[in-house]
Amino acid sequence: MRIAVVGPAFPYKGGGAHHTTELARRLAAAGHDVAIESWRAQYPGFLYPGQQTIAEPEGEPFPGTRHRLDWRRPDGWYRTGRALRAYDLVVLAVLSPVQVPSYLGILAGLRRRAPVVALCHNVLPHERKVYDEPLMKRLLRKVDGVLVHSEAQAELARGLTARPVRVAEMPAHLPASGGVPADDGKVRRRLLFWGIVRPYKGLDVLLRALAEGPGDVGLTVAGEFWGGLDETRELIRSLDLASRVDLRPGYVPAADVPGLFAAADALVLPYRTATASQNVWMAYEHGLPVIATDVGGFAEQVRDGVDGLICPPGDAPALAEAITRFYAPGEPERLRSGVRPVDHGPVWAAYLEALTALTGGAR
Repeated sequence: MRIAVVGPAFPYKGGGAHHTTELARRLAAAGHDVAIESWRAQYPGFLYPGQQTIAEPEGEPFPGTRHRLDWRRPDGWYRTGRALRAYDLVVLAVLSPVQVPSYLGILAGLRRRAPVVALCHNVLPHERKVYDEPLMKRLLRKVDGVLVHSEAQAELARGLTARPVRVAEMPAHLPASGGVPADDGKVRRRLLFWGIVRPYKGLDVLLRALAEGPGDVGLTVAGEFWGGLDETRELIRSLDLASRVDLRPGYVPAADVPGLFAAADALVLPYRTATASQNVWMAYEHGLPVIATDVGGFAEQVRDGVDGLICPPGDAPALAEAITRFYAPGEPERLRSGVRPVDHGPVWAAYLEALTALTGGAR
């Protein structure tokens, strides 16, 4: 098939660009003729407070990538849709309702000449605005099928559209790590919180748990703050954690990631809510166990007591207890020994099958 994937691609940063690029590569390896339609300007700055693009891409760009979309040019949305009429399948990578107006413009240009699948990373945002649900409802009712990454997201999508909805586990689309570092057997008494910092990710819960847990355990927090940096600094001060928390606000270049993981005993994911995340796979690629809350797919990814620990969300005492259990004598070493690299080939094969199967009933 001729397949066009519409979504962020390098030099955009983060999981969305990695996923779009890896999806295109996997589809091409499966024998499809693939192109990426990406952006030269995706969001206005006030809607995306973080850094959108970087000078050095975090991976090898897909050769069939075009950067023609611009949030300021609705006429370009329509022209892109017209250009995609010759394709057998158009995949819209949906990361935010902010993308919906441009995707509706593309659909107007397509005029239903090609089947369209909405690949929803999140059906609705974790932190919602009043316009999110109406926008997503309008988009999902105009496509031919919807692909999501969990049953909870499928239920949400089915509440917005009567179109077919399929679930497939999100496979890995990780930046190159250089392999798992050698385990020197040392316990560093340091945990890692990594990635964009937003309220639903529960950093405040982790800080409170850190204050309640073993007094000699440190924490590195590395990532862009989407607000709340001053409040986080004040919380660290009020909990008397200044000497134990290494706060590194700002974008973390891919080249710096291996060092961050090598300096920690475990990655902590104290999320209040989640859909699908690459962070568990990222930790395992670097040989680290994971302490995570029981939200989204974490309980399926982390084998509780084998390569990590699972605890309830939004519960600082429970997370403090998990940290204490993690640092029981011999436990960091035992849990690290349980970490195994994951074979993502079968997961990708199932993902591509689910995606292309959604075109079965389309024109």
